[in-house]
Amino acid sequence: MKPKVVRKVVKIDEEKCDGCGLCIPQCKEEALQIVDGKARLVSEAYCDGLGACLGQCPRGAITIEEREAEAFDEKAVEGRLETEGLAHNLPNGVQPEKGCPSARVMAFQPKTSRHAAGQIAASEGTESALSQWPVQLALVPASAPYLRGADLLIAADCVPFACAGFHEKLLDGKKVLVACPKLDDIAPYLPKLARIFAECDIRSITVVHMEVPCCFGLVRLVREALHLAGKDIPLKDATISLQGEVCKDFSDSANRHGNGIISWRPDSRKSTD
Repeated sequence: MKPKVVRKVVKIDEEKCDGCGLCIPQCKEEALQIVDGKARLVSEAYCDGLGACLGQCPRGAITIEEREAEAFDEKAVEGRLETEGLAHNLPNGVQPEKGCPSARVMAFQPKTSRHAAGQIAASEGTESALSQWPVQLALVPASAPYLRGADLLIAADCVPFACAGFHEKLLDGKKVLVACPKLDDIAPYLPKLARIFAECDIRSITVVHMEVPCCFGLVRLVREALHLAGKDIPLKDATISLQGEVCKDFSDSANRHGNGIISWRPDSRKSTD
């Protein structure tokens, strides 16, 4: 066990933290991660105690405290950034880049290639499950008739590109609203979603977002809209990895409306043996 010293280190109040992830891009040492829907300190040795993440927390969940902790290990931080793929379990040969995780340039080979397997003809017969237009939350009017009594899918922009089974597994039978919590001006989204939830008799909501920290803001936005609307609508949530797999599920039984957060998983693949 490494010796401990009295020094400053971040402290996260889990009761206040809503997992929005805004603190993470500010930590150059990548000492923070979203785990089970909450920001957590990966290791005391990765935290320099300077508190660059403090001002980014909208809930005031992060503070600096002085206590016994492992000494800050700059070499350990450098080694982690170089070899561990910035906590994203990147494939061999993929080099992580500094900066916001949602903007990092990455290249990797998909696990299967339809083109290489000669499956182009079969894929051309796949039908779209889209049943409306437009799909961007900024463009969809809150009074759109197709929202009445809908099972609603709220998806981050990048999800359809990462998730190969998006139409079959997620979109089928649902109306979709697409948004990016990082690049969009989300201020108008809160009252619009609240109006949709309050007036359209929405039957269920499924929120699907990528594993990058800023994308968790979509979940927070939906929860706040539900609170503003005063509605109790069944809510499902899923986190998609950069390679299209469900990488994190979480259940929040303490949701302010008592909504059950139900994890989504794709159907297990049938064996071809």
